[in-house]
Amino acid sequence: MGRLAPPVRAGDGPPPRRATRRAAAGWRIRVGTFAATTAMVSAGLVLGAHAAAAAPAPVKLTAASCPGEIVQGQTSGCVTELQNLLNAHGAGLTADGQFGAATLYAVREYQAATAIAVDGRVGPATKSKLYATGGSAPAPVNLDSSSCPANIVQGAKGGCVTELQRLLVHHGYTVDVDGDFGAGTASAVRAFQSAHGLTADGQVGTNTKRALYDTDESPSTALDLRSASCPQNIVEGQSGGCVATLQSLLNGKGQSVDVDGSFGPQTLTAVKAFQSASGLSTDGQVGPNTKAALYANIGGGGGNGAPAPVNLTSASCPNEIVQGQRSGCVTELQSLLNHHGADLAVDGDFGPLTDSAVRDFQAEKGLAVDGHVGPNTKAALYGTVTPPSSPAPGGGYAKILDVAEAEVGTVEGNARANSYGASVGLSLSTSNYAWCATFVSWVAKQTGASSYRNSYVSGWVKQARAGNYHLSVTTNPQPGDIVAFDWDGGSDFTGGNEHIGIVRTVSGGSSFTTVEGNTSNPNGGNDGVYVKNRSTNGGYDVVFIRVR
Repeated sequence: MGRLAPPVRAGDGPPPRRATRRAAAGWRIRVGTFAATTAMVSAGLVLGAHAAAAAPAPVKLTAASCPGEIVQGQTSGCVTELQNLLNAHGAGLTADGQFGAATLYAVREYQAATAIAVDGRVGPATKSKLYATGGSAPAPVNLDSSSCPANIVQGAKGGCVTELQRLLVHHGYTVDVDGDFGAGTASAVRAFQSAHGLTADGQVGTNTKRALYDTDESPSTALDLRSASCPQNIVEGQSGGCVATLQSLLNGKGQSVDVDGSFGPQTLTAVKAFQSASGLSTDGQVGPNTKAALYANIGGGGGNGAPAPVNLTSASCPNEIVQGQRSGCVTELQSLLNHHGADLAVDGDFGPLTDSAVRDFQAEKGLAVDGHVGPNTKAALYGTVTPPSSPAPGGGYAKILDVAEAEVGTVEGNARANSYGASVGLSLSTSNYAWCATFVSWVAKQTGASSYRNSYVSGWVKQARAGNYHLSVTTNPQPGDIVAFDWDGGSDFTGGNEHIGIVRTVSGGSSFTTVEGNTSNPNGGNDGVYVKNRSTNGGYDVVFIRVR
């Protein structure tokens, strides 16, 4: 499926200013067959479409006349009420009382954004959450538009606040999306500002707006911990969307941790406390048993989550995986499609959205577009590049440069580059996110030079300035040091235009060379791991990080 609007990513040079912003996550808009069909249905343009009948009058979801579970295929006032509630959270549905594909998609998106098992079935937990976070929110307004004040403060109401709240939800904060800037929203704003190195005054001004829209490397809480997208054991030191989901689930179980996507001491303490309360081994590692306990009883009415993923080429999977099947093979398929840019709920159920994503993928790869996942489609999903074995771990800081240089020429999107994400608990295609800090984390893991891992440049700078994890700031760079760039200047490393790499050579003056991931190919072509010429007086800020 063609990436019609690839995300702007923090890369190897100052990027142009973004003229448009992406839709606030939590309600991502999926391009392709499904979106086009939905638009035609809404406009009444599908062949054979008749004038729409009046929607059934809404009925409260908890009324005796509504079923215990509202599911796809039903038509009733209960569905009208459901659609109205989802629209209050920005779904943009036609409230016609018919639970079709668009409503199913919106339900799954809502469940993912609120840490409910993503099964598309509206049971007790989903109903309760919809009413707890409900309200008729005004339509969102881009915070940078002239319709929004320069500073949005507590007490404000309207579409600008709706947009603010949607962005906060995307960054992992729990707020009601109701267009009313109350105490809960103010608290979330201050927490967000503190986490991003901003003045925690609760006022949403220029810097806070910029940070809210800087979502290129933001952790997503829409990942299912039990899917192939997450490691089997999530442990301290990892970061990314799987950790963000873990933190959200822990909070849903009575813990209180920041949903920042970084598995630090606070999250470790919360995991151990949850394990102890659940009668599990308190080892702080989030493995299958802990994951099962975290998801227990949050789906409501049959929300059992996705079947465990199974490699598509194994004997357990059929030669052709097709619509209508539900299995771990489908879980794996959905995860792989998401790595290639789809936006599916990973639930193990091969429905119309998965079929559409398969066809989009086949068309992009030049395969027969039949929606059947056979040998050729499986091979394309896994990629044609088999990663070589990683360098033997060990060697400490003295080996950092050796390991980094051995990767020069690795092109993003191939299996070798995609394998770097395992260092921070990510299983994503490097074609779809900014992975420079992930590469540095992978190098650190291979050498054992530091236990720190983070997919954010700002995290590396913060820990070095604090002297943690054997990291420190140095003004006397040497080969093997880490170097962070702030293209916007100011040395705050929070504006979204940052980059990071490994020092390769130092000239003795202002010039030096680096080995960087997620950087442009000097000979043209896709980004990858390459050597770059850099300078300390190039109009951007530079921080050198010593690993000892």
